[in-house]
This record gives sequence, structure tokens and C-alpha cells, in this order.
Amino acid sequence: MICHVLHPGQWATVQDAGRIGHQREGIPVAGPMDELALRLANLLVGNDDRAAALECTLVGPTLRFDEHTLIALGGADLGATADGTALPLWRPICLPPGATLSAASAVRGCRGYLAIAGGIDVPAVLGSRATYVRASLGGLEGRALRRGDRLPIGAPTELARRIGAAVNLDRGGQRIAIGRWGASKSLIPFYTSSAVIRLVDGEHSALLTPEARERLWSGEFRVGAQSDRMGYRLEGTPLELRERCELLSDAVTFGTVQLPPGGNPIVLMADRQTTGGYPRIAEVASVDLPLLAQLKAGDRVRFRSISLEEAQRLYLAREDNIRQARAAIALRHH
Repeated sequence: MICHVLHPGQWATVQDAGRIGHQREGIPVAGPMDELALRLANLLVGNDDRAAALECTLVGPTLRFDEHTLIALGGADLGATADGTALPLWRPICLPPGATLSAASAVRGCRGYLAIAGGIDVPAVLGSRATYVRASLGGLEGRALRRGDRLPIGAPTELARRIGAAVNLDRGGQRIAIGRWGASKSLIPFYTSSAVIRLVDGEHSALLTPEARERLWSGEFRVGAQSDRMGYRLEGTPLELRERCELLSDAVTFGTVQLPPGGNPIVLMADRQTTGGYPRIAEVASVDLPLLAQLKAGDRVRFRSISLEEAQRLYLAREDNIRQARAAIALRHH
């Protein structure tokens, strides 16, 4: 099956779980900014939760589907419609042949995800279909979508076929069939333009002055205009170190908070480099990365301290909830 791109939106790329296992070779992971949204949308259409889907930024695309298609939308609300029917988030949806899906501007959050049963079947590069634009790697020719592109869609799983059949039974005479069930509210983050993000102390947190440490926890930062998928540049009262230091470059990860000489923190995101030489003053708790990923330029963020043990507990609890959701969907459509 082919999905036709009638309009690409502002910045839509193919993303899966990311290019794991190649950072030692200097190759970034890439993958989704909001991993949770991509995973939940995939589960709703019977895909592996890390299958390739579309990540759409701020303004969504217009797409045409030539065959019966099972989709799910997650992440930011892009005001998506199909042939005039408003499409909800976090529920399976069946589109008939010839349907046109149109998305507008983000209402809350800034990154929406479109999962399609069977996944987007572009060639895997180094084990991943994720797009890393800086190196023209993966995705559709290593770039964002363009008008006239044709996205190949893989064969749906047996579970996807059963989900689609069940959704179609609930059609009720409507051209667009929308499932009566969806992702649990307990799994869905509440996106906001003023987020509170929890941080674990980084390796170099002790280098901050007491005053800077206090400002990190009590101050408010704004996401700068130079922010992108590689990193968020935060603007606020600069943070100072006790003394200047020269560090060897070391490994960084999604959510590493670096402090460059100017004193304004940088939070590394999905397209981060593999190593960095700035002091690593904190790490974002994994469960809060989706909230951070949905912030756009001008949005505000405050930080709260959390222990490593509590961050790990929250992460494991979230993963357990995702496993339960996967099992519940399979049981419902066995």
C-alpha cells in the first residue's frame, strides 16, 4: 500500500525507536522526540510499539490513502480530519479507500504522531528507519516529507487486521470508522506550554555555585528560538560554576542538561550528538521526556529535583503500564 503526500506540513519525518547501538561509531540515535506518543499510537493499530510512524511538527500534512487503512493519532492535537470528519487522538480509526487526512496547526503540544497499521516501510539503515536529517540518514531519503512523496506501508499484522475488523463493525453507517476504545487516560501525558520537569543530579552538578543551584530549582526558563530536535537552548538567568574547568568529551544521552560557558543550559534531545564536553549538570527523568519534547519556542519550563531511585521507579512503572496496555489490546482482539 502507498500513502500519498499531498502537502508535507511544516516538518514531518519518518521515525521509529531510533538507531540503537551505533553511538560508539559516532552515529546519533535520532528516533521520536515523544517516544511515548509514538509507542502508544503504534499499539492502537496492532504494530510493534517501536515501528516506523510519522512525526509531524507544529503543522501537520495532508495525506491520501488508496486502500482501507487503520491509523491512530497521538501526541499533540493537530486538528486532524478525514473527509471532513474530526479525528480523535489515542483511538484506532479506519479510513476507506480514497480518504484524505488533513491536519492543521498544533493546539496543545507541538509534535503529533501518525501510526499506520503495518508501519511505514522505508528501507532500514543501520537497523533503523528513523530519519536523521543532518546526515541524510534513514527515513525517506534522509529528509522531511515533500509534496508528491509516496510512503510505502508494510503488511498489517494479524492483530492489526482484527482491530480493523472490530472498528469497522462499529462504523454505524459512517464513512470514517472510529474505535470506541483507546489508550487509557492514565497513560496519556497532559501537554502544556508551562511544564514542570524532574531532574536527576548530573555528574558535574557539584560544580554549580550554591546560588546557581538555587536558581536551577526555583527559576523559570524559556525554550529559545534556536531549539530543535538536537537540543533545547534554555533562556533565563545564567547559571555559574564555582570555577572554570576543562573536561574531556564524554557520552551524553537524551535529556542530558549541559551548561556551556554562557550559563544558559542546553537540554539534549532526540538528534543529540554522541559525546559532549560541557559540564553535565543534570539528566531529565525519562518519564518526563515526552512533556519536554512537546514544548516549542517560547514555552516555559521549571525544574524539580528527583532522586535516581525515584526516577527509575517511575520509569519501570510506566513500562509496566505499557506492557499491560499491549496485553489488554491483544486480549480484546484475540
